[in-house]
Amino acid sequence: MTPIAQASTDPPRIFLIDGSSYLYRAYFAIRQTLTTHTGLPTKAVYGVTSMLWKVLREKDPDHAAMIWDARGPTFRHRLYAEYKANRPPMPDDLSVQIPYVREVVEALGLPQVEYEGFEADDIIATLVKHMPARDILIVSGDKDLFQLVDRRVTIWDPMKDEMVDVDTIKSRFGLDPPRLLDVMALSGDTSDNIPGVPGVGPKTALKLVQEFGSIEGLLARMEELSKGRIQENIVANRGRLPLWRKLVQLAEDVPVPLDPEHYRRRPPDRRRLMQLFQELEFTRFLRDLEPTEAISFEGYELVQTEEALASWAEAIRKEGRVVVDTETTSEFPMKAELVGISLCARPPRAAYIPIGHATAETQLDLGVVAGRLGPILSDPGVEKVGQNIKYDLMVLENHGMGVQGIAGDTMIASYLLNPSRHQHNLAEIAGEFLGHRMISFNEVTASQKRVKNFALVPLPLARDYSCEDAHVTALAQEILWGKLRESGLWDLFRRVEVPLVRVLAGMERAGILVDRKGLAELSVEFNRRLAALEREAFDIAGFPFNLNSPRQLAEILFERFKLPRGKKTRKRTSLSTDVEVLTELARHHELPRKILEHRNIAKLQSTYVEGLEKMIHPRTGRVHTSFNQTVTATGRLSSSDPNLQNIPVRTEEGRRIRALFIADPGHVLCSSDYSQIDLRVLAHYSGDEALMHAFRHDEDIHAKTASEVFDVDPKMVTPEMRRMAKTVNFGIIYGMSAFGLARELGIERAQAKDFIERYFSRYPGVKRYMSEVVEDARSRGYVTTLLGRRRYIPDLASRVRSVREFAERTAINTPIQGSAADIIKLAMLEVDRRLTEAGSGARMLLQVHDELVLEVPEAEAEQVTRLVREAMETVAELNVPLQVNAGVGANWAAL
Repeated sequence: MTPIAQASTDPPRIFLIDGSSYLYRAYFAIRQTLTTHTGLPTKAVYGVTSMLWKVLREKDPDHAAMIWDARGPTFRHRLYAEYKANRPPMPDDLSVQIPYVREVVEALGLPQVEYEGFEADDIIATLVKHMPARDILIVSGDKDLFQLVDRRVTIWDPMKDEMVDVDTIKSRFGLDPPRLLDVMALSGDTSDNIPGVPGVGPKTALKLVQEFGSIEGLLARMEELSKGRIQENIVANRGRLPLWRKLVQLAEDVPVPLDPEHYRRRPPDRRRLMQLFQELEFTRFLRDLEPTEAISFEGYELVQTEEALASWAEAIRKEGRVVVDTETTSEFPMKAELVGISLCARPPRAAYIPIGHATAETQLDLGVVAGRLGPILSDPGVEKVGQNIKYDLMVLENHGMGVQGIAGDTMIASYLLNPSRHQHNLAEIAGEFLGHRMISFNEVTASQKRVKNFALVPLPLARDYSCEDAHVTALAQEILWGKLRESGLWDLFRRVEVPLVRVLAGMERAGILVDRKGLAELSVEFNRRLAALEREAFDIAGFPFNLNSPRQLAEILFERFKLPRGKKTRKRTSLSTDVEVLTELARHHELPRKILEHRNIAKLQSTYVEGLEKMIHPRTGRVHTSFNQTVTATGRLSSSDPNLQNIPVRTEEGRRIRALFIADPGHVLCSSDYSQIDLRVLAHYSGDEALMHAFRHDEDIHAKTASEVFDVDPKMVTPEMRRMAKTVNFGIIYGMSAFGLARELGIERAQAKDFIERYFSRYPGVKRYMSEVVEDARSRGYVTTLLGRRRYIPDLASRVRSVREFAERTAINTPIQGSAADIIKLAMLEVDRRLTEAGSGARMLLQVHDELVLEVPEAEAEQVTRLVREAMETVAELNVPLQVNAGVGANWAAL
């Protein structure tokens, strides 16, 4: 067997990285558990990536290779069957990380080398011996490779930042590197299960080789060795020493390519690296993955005269499309003052129009801009594109410039292509799709020491920053639109998500009125209850303590009261007192119940009572929440600043908070809520006859499930049976296990398992759907919703059971939740269309899960309620009817 030799004329410097060594070092060296939010273990990937990051950043080699051990036995196993026999199999949570490590290495542009029957050390030895190179740097912390060091070969351990050369080895061991083979043969290697001579450890072996020069020298001069156990053991094992030496000696004949050009680094695949680091949740590397400045700023123009603005307006109208971006004083559109507008009709030309710069000597008046640009913005025949264009639309309309003709949003496009990504900001999009590093807001405002106010930014810098936003958006648009079409997402984008932008902007601008007097009264009441609960907790404990201190609470619960100990905290430094633990303990003791009640009210007080007071707009007197289209992976809208979707609806405290949201005088609030839409979508997808029959005949689905599961006549179903069946019904959608159901219902796991088995026997179509959707997702790599929305689920192939099972539950649940999200979005568009056509004074204010809340003139309440119900119930065709529950009242709780 001989290496594959090829000629090379100009020997380069080559880095040989011992991948297998660092894989295990990273796994065992990082003590804390590192996982993604889905449970995927990542510490080995993180450790190897950290090492490679250091090598590539500090050394920047032109030629480098990652060397791996091959799977399976090596030639050493043929020489000695017990070789490495003491090593346990690779841990499951390490093996599942190997594909990710390989992908990171590939994306970094490093060639990877392995060869069946050999270890990484053998490949490194072969390359050192035969490959033409100016010098070789072995990147490893493995002492077995010290035997390869010579004047041309150095070892560097980046984790310790330690260099080992010939002089280092001579100084440390008093030997030339090749003689270390004899030391290892004599002492053996416990990690590889090479016995060596009994009683001869590394220190003794080193002394013997230093004194006698080699194993051959030692055996030839045994009479000089002091009589005793060591001499006897050497004599007894002299026949096996050649074998031990063969096992520790590295092979130099692995048939791998020897042409240095085979190991030339490729440019890194930045897009793939970003995808990997996002999936692995490596925020540090995402920050370090800085793209280059890949676009020119030469086409950027500062528009400071009405003539120049008129010229741009004419060019935009001629082009028929424009990217719009605004610069303001606040991230909240209802509080933002307009500072400037940037435009890009045909890249690379872009313009910045300063309007509200505090230090600018020459800028345009808002009225002049509105007069020239307003007709363009309000012309539906001129397409408008933006990055988070809902924000710009609201700001412009708040400053007297209506916007029509919205044709797309790059943030929404990025989200649709990969809804599991955490961020879809323009900097991320520019880096992934354009390889471009954008100017950051912090860089622009660096000269402002205390207040980061864009109105104080010098005009030339403001021009470059804002024009870059419009320019990059225009470039990204061309790429993203193509990818949407390729992925079959174009119709969802143009017919649902983009039109929804205007509807959501209208809802946000409308806001919802808050009862300030009731808010103040509730604040006083909550504070009184918090103080009372604190006193009651002190009485139970027998002394005062800090209710917000997990450590003190753990001592009282587990040391003083000897309550059952549960899980530890995430860092495993102490026993957990989180909600899950306290809920379980509340079954045994009164104190956890008081703590849970205190925590619940304290959260409502800080988040909603005190938080709402701060969020009331000083001019409108209303709260203007933000509805986010690009946050949840299922397609559902989320709410923020404040989050109005998390107010508990089934508790008295939650209802008291909802009662604070009121209608304008002369108006009422109307709520229209889809009834059990998730279960109806499940019936549609599964085609289960019993489930569809129940919905088609307007049966109580929870009572029906209770009669089936408990095997009783429907008239005999008790409220408790119905409650348990309801938990089963919704638990099935979320892939709840018998353990989870048992915990939720407070029953034995065997009984919960029996409930689930009975459910599937009564609804076999549901069981079939769950199996089919998982298998389909496993083969395609993603699941889809009613409107073709995609969610990629790579962890279905995971070898870690918990990660794989989470992915399976995601595959089952996403088409159901995602289709429900599709339907409510279609309903919002249809309701908005019908209200506009009817000339109604009603307006949508809130969308909370499956509920729409409108503010309606009292005289229109009955008509609008009927209109909304009809729109919502007919907007999508399922195999079962959609049903809407409606209510009217003076406040949200009254609905």
